[in-house]
Amino acid sequence: MRLLTYPVLLAILALSCSGRKAANVSTVAAAPVKDAPATVAQASPLPVFCADSAYNYIRKQTDFGPRVPNTKAHDDCGIWLAAKLASFGADKVHLQNFDARTFDGNTLKCLNIIGSFNPECPTRVILCSHWDSRPWADNDPDPSKHKTPVDAANDGASGVAVILEIARQMQKQAPQIGVDCIFLDAEDWGPGDDYKGQHLETWWGLGTQEWARNPHIKGYKARYAILLDMVGGKGATFYREKYSVMYGKQYVDKVWNAAAKLGYSSLFRQADGYYVTDDHYFINTIARIPAIDIVPHIPECDASSFGPTWHTTSDNIDNIDKNVLEAVGKTLISVIYNEKQ
Repeated sequence: MRLLTYPVLLAILALSCSGRKAANVSTVAAAPVKDAPATVAQASPLPVFCADSAYNYIRKQTDFGPRVPNTKAHDDCGIWLAAKLASFGADKVHLQNFDARTFDGNTLKCLNIIGSFNPECPTRVILCSHWDSRPWADNDPDPSKHKTPVDAANDGASGVAVILEIARQMQKQAPQIGVDCIFLDAEDWGPGDDYKGQHLETWWGLGTQEWARNPHIKGYKARYAILLDMVGGKGATFYREKYSVMYGKQYVDKVWNAAAKLGYSSLFRQADGYYVTDDHYFINTIARIPAIDIVPHIPECDASSFGPTWHTTSDNIDNIDKNVLEAVGKTLISVIYNEKQ
């Protein structure tokens, strides 16, 4: 068992979470930011999403190494992510520590990180992504690498990076609604091909299942959630994932229409993809919050419809496309800043 203490981060933020227990949530209010901007009228220009900034947040995460639960890289990155949200003006940073039991009998020491912006506003939207790395590259074309942990530049870090950049922009210019940025742990410890025919959805998204059953605020509600998963890969295209359409078609329409207005129809395709067991599935089915997934669907890719780097050692910073990050980030900023209470 690993006991972690989240020490003072930045000069103004104290995060203390030693002695982890299941569903233990600690909340830290960040110190007020001097000259914090007031809520901006809807007619104001939208903030400008910076793809270079998001790219650097991916690099920072991968520099820690694979963020596999129960490793130092995972612990160190969690500290950095919590501090980053606080530095971007999250009014509260919630740290949810829990133990997760995996399909193969391991116990993981996990952490969900929630940064709340405008926490007093009852109208809320969730932006979320998993931040952990897959512990094995079991889809790598080289079988000798199948036990190698994944850098997860795209499958994890890209979604986190886009959300961090949006958080940075929200500090400069607040939207009219409340936004919760949630970094979910232990999404990617699910089984590989050895378990074909025995698949259980509950083997995936362990952090989301924990949060959905025990949210950071009792009775928490949100208008909807947007999950970002693998949103920076070269050659990515995003189809309308079927669970998303089933549970939140109006929000799929909202996001895909916003992308079209910005000229990104070639990335956000007006066509159905597959059913994907991802974190949004548990937000829909357990938390009962409409949740949609921006996840790649590349039908012509022989290695995987998720793209050629999925669960391989090639999922690294060299295969990240800033143009894809920009398309996703600008689309989400358009959606968030056009929401009204």
